[in-house]
Amino acid sequence: MAEDLENQENDKIIKINIDEQMKSAYIDYSMSVIVSRALPDVRDGLKPVHRRVLYGMLDLGLANNKPYKKSARIVGEVLGKYHPHGDSSVYNTMVRMAQEWSLRYLMVEGQGNFGSIDGDSPAAMRYTEARFQKIAEDMLADINKDTVDFQLNFDDSLQEPTVLPSKVPNLLINGSSGIAVGMATNMPPHNITETINATIAYIENNEITIPELMKHIKAPDFPTGAIIYGYTGVQEAFETGRGRIVMRAKAEIESNKDRETIIVTEIPYQVNKAMMIERTAELVGEKKIEGISNIKDESNKDGIRIVYEIKRDANASIVLNNLFKQTALQTSFSVNNIALVNGRPQMLNLKDLIRHFVDHRHDVVVRRTKFELAEANKRAHILEGLLIALDHLDEVIKLIRSSDTPEDARTGLMEKFGLSDIQARAILDMTLRRLTGLERDKIKDEYNELMKLIEYLQSILDSEDLRMQIIKDELTEMMEKYGDERRTQIVHSAEDMSMEDFIEDEDVVITISHEGYIKRTPATEYRTQGRGGKGSKGSDSRNEDFIEHLLVASNHNYMLFFTESGRCFWLRVYEIPEGSRLSKGRAIQNIINIPKEEKIKAYIKVKNLKDQEYLENNYIIMCTKKGTIKKTSLEAYSRPRVNGINAININEGDQLLEASLTTGSSEIVMALRSGRAIRFNEEKVRPMGRTATGVRGVTLAHDQDEVVGMIAVDDPNVTILVVSEKGYGKRTDIEDYRVTNRGGKGVKTISVTEKTGALVAIKNVTDADDLMIINKSGIVIRIVVSQLRVMGRATQGVRLINLKGNDEIASVAKIEHEDEEVEGEDAVLVDGESVVVTDAVATDETATEGEEAEEIEEEEEEGEEEGDDTEEEEN
Repeated sequence: MAEDLENQENDKIIKINIDEQMKSAYIDYSMSVIVSRALPDVRDGLKPVHRRVLYGMLDLGLANNKPYKKSARIVGEVLGKYHPHGDSSVYNTMVRMAQEWSLRYLMVEGQGNFGSIDGDSPAAMRYTEARFQKIAEDMLADINKDTVDFQLNFDDSLQEPTVLPSKVPNLLINGSSGIAVGMATNMPPHNITETINATIAYIENNEITIPELMKHIKAPDFPTGAIIYGYTGVQEAFETGRGRIVMRAKAEIESNKDRETIIVTEIPYQVNKAMMIERTAELVGEKKIEGISNIKDESNKDGIRIVYEIKRDANASIVLNNLFKQTALQTSFSVNNIALVNGRPQMLNLKDLIRHFVDHRHDVVVRRTKFELAEANKRAHILEGLLIALDHLDEVIKLIRSSDTPEDARTGLMEKFGLSDIQARAILDMTLRRLTGLERDKIKDEYNELMKLIEYLQSILDSEDLRMQIIKDELTEMMEKYGDERRTQIVHSAEDMSMEDFIEDEDVVITISHEGYIKRTPATEYRTQGRGGKGSKGSDSRNEDFIEHLLVASNHNYMLFFTESGRCFWLRVYEIPEGSRLSKGRAIQNIINIPKEEKIKAYIKVKNLKDQEYLENNYIIMCTKKGTIKKTSLEAYSRPRVNGINAININEGDQLLEASLTTGSSEIVMALRSGRAIRFNEEKVRPMGRTATGVRGVTLAHDQDEVVGMIAVDDPNVTILVVSEKGYGKRTDIEDYRVTNRGGKGVKTISVTEKTGALVAIKNVTDADDLMIINKSGIVIRIVVSQLRVMGRATQGVRLINLKGNDEIASVAKIEHEDEEVEGEDAVLVDGESVVVTDAVATDETATEGEEAEEIEEEEEEGEEEGDDTEEEEN
């Protein structure tokens, strides 16, 4: 008997390897901690306990405009329904979401003692009360519209959300920290205005780079303010997800009679103020920090104020540096951006964080729209039944009265009028007052409004662009509701390298499209081609947009942008977003602060804005479409301002066209659309102030005529190149254009015919230049200028580019020549095929040298003398 029992017991015992079992159990434990406790979800930025606290408060109806409830009531709700752990973890979580020194944007509004920055504990949960902050309501908005997935709670009795809809990018604006098993997360908070601007920029351009995003999100923005000292750690954190950010207290040195004091008004994030002061006092007592006679904490409800009284013989600056070095007045924040993506921990950079949030909001918008569409269709279905009943009111009443039971009436309605079960029940539930004519009109109006809503909701589901616009609009709404000023200042320490040190000073091609999109592209991406080629794609032309401006500059140059209304803006070239030849670029309004209705009409590159000698010896000369010209010292434009400055006063009906950098002794050539040009000495235009209007540079041939270009010539050996809108062009010696006074009608520079089209561009070139020609469809061709022989002024030129259909030349620019292999003598790749162009195409259309010369000479007119100005020179 005993032997049988022993055998039965042995059958129930399973022998296992304890090492393997420990490994398996620990892996299960660690994954539980990682997924269900310590790491935030990338979508809403919350750990499970935070999510459960907010959802539990929603169950209790603790809206921001409702009365507070006891914290113990909230903790009990969360414990009993969703979070089967200790009550202290739930209460401490809720308390932290109400502490203004812990969270950048508070989720909970607390009443009572919720602790202090000195490390004081909050009052017991039976004493304190809480309710939502408004931003928490937006975290939960639309949660009842099937926008997120739900799961069973710990005892399978209730449903809880796996993620919140979260209208705000909470993980970025509030950060997170937690220690899991084998990994930890530590993410800093950011300013909501900057974060939303960056998110919108990402939505507008999914290919945006992290440096471009950093133009919007400058750095983390901590709830305690203080100063970020040095930028290298910020860059590393944004680009890789890891980095070390140095934070310093905000301190000022005040002098009072014969003694100095150091006043600290902001301290680094997560620093315990009382412990910091206590530790400082210990260091002073140990003589490790000298020169401090007394430390006073004068902080109150209005803010922090720590006073360090300095001894008479001590230097306050040296003492402050010692405080930074040895105390928590300077500390660091180690960024480690680990969050859960689809339930798995991942290291995320700045763009990753934004991308996952946008994807989440897109899912929310789609699910919300489907829910609202289904509800609208249900209601419309019922209203259709009610309208049928009202149209046949007498028959409906008769049928109902003759029915023995409600079930008979319902069946009769369905059979007689073709109604659904839901419609029939709705008719039977109608009250007598709804049979009036007024109620009928209300039902009809409601039905019509529903049809419009259904059409709109369906259009959202059909259009990704519309969905993205909704996300942008909702983000903008959140920014308007909760946006605030940055609290944390950024100081680039002396040890930091500047942005220039990270960027190669290479030549780039800057393009600005007609619709106001800008980009920079390495010049090497444009290969040299033969004259007469069809070119290669220079931009992705969309919605009839085309490249309007093109310029070659160095990455370290400054760019001055001039708008058509005469305002000037600054930008470093490396700050312009980089893009490929086919990319659209970024809207210029997102890069420099120009109004949406403004367009960039002219720009110049400047080597240095800090060299006083360079500034005093250079000028900016500008011209308008109506022929006005103005000259101003470069020094007047050497102090960049975010909102720009007035560069020239523009008369009504006129626009700024061109701006050039000169030494003050150049020769100016202005060309008109009618095919005429004038040459005069720059010295004929005296320097004026920024607010001046200028003087007449050229007289227009007729009312529809306008200036198409202006060049400043310093080298007498250059040639003048002109290009017409139909793709014709030529080179002519500058000496063929005789010098006159400014203000005249000029001489003919190209014979304008129906075949050539009007003049569109004028450039000064040499054999060392290449020519960039772009047409309105976005095709670009690069031509070696030396391939174009010099012709007389009295010619119509040669065909420079073959245009398809009604295409026209949009922009012309000269760039430095680069020796590259060309496929054949005049070959070019077009859509992957090699196209060979012969010189015969252009030669047959070249006008005879000297043709029309007599007519041209007769049309020459002298310009104005210097004293004959009729334009207003100064405001």
